[in-house]
Amino acid sequence: MAKSVHDTVLDGAFDILDQANIMTACNAQPTTRTEAITTFKLADIAMTPNTDFTKANGDTSGRKVTVAAKSAVPIDTSGDATHIALCDSTNLLYVTTCTTQALTSGGTVDFPAWDIELADPS
Repeated sequence: MAKSVHDTVLDGAFDILDQANIMTACNAQPTTRTEAITTFKLADIAMTPNTDFTKANGDTSGRKVTVAAKSAVPIDTSGDATHIALCDSTNLLYVTTCTTQALTSGGTVDFPAWDIELADPS
């Protein structure tokens, strides 16, 4: 028997994710919002819910959301960025790894656009 999922089901996850109002570069994997916005945060930028997130068909299957690029983000604390986190006002919503980059306080960092993809069931 074939498996399927309607796009609106996958988009439902992105409807929560696209409420993120802050993106942070972290020097370790945060497991809580406090760790993402305070403990491990090296740089952060405000995100505009709904506007900074674009839903579309996935590259291979399913659906994806593209997180908007952010340029010249001020670096608050020196360290090696290894993770990117998205948070809303209450929760840590999503964490991913990034290419390790040494950040220096007082400088800036660019966040390129990036995708989160949910595949169709197989």
